[in-house]
Amino acid sequence: MADLTRSEDQLGEKWDRCLSDTALKIAGGLGLGIVFSVFLFKRRPWPIAFGIGTGFGMGYSNCQHDFNQPYLLHGHRIRVKSTPPVDEETTTQ
Repeated sequence: MADLTRSEDQLGEKWDRCLSDTALKIAGGLGLGIVFSVFLFKRRPWPIAFGIGTGFGMGYSNCQHDFNQPYLLHGHRIRVKSTPPVDEETTTQ
């Protein structure tokens, strides 16, 4: 029998992906903001705020795209059908 997943489970998976992706992007923006603040901008706070805001914006955009594409297939669910080998003698004429 086919593996059936409930819509609540799919929605939960999307929320989990969304929150973890947003958290990673915010943490990356925070880290880059701290590095730029310390080394390039004489310890001013605006690079940190800019990095956090940019990370949040990218995470929000990815979440919005994920929720608005209900039929998007993720890479771990695609099955590739194998094709038979091509005979070289019949193709070169």
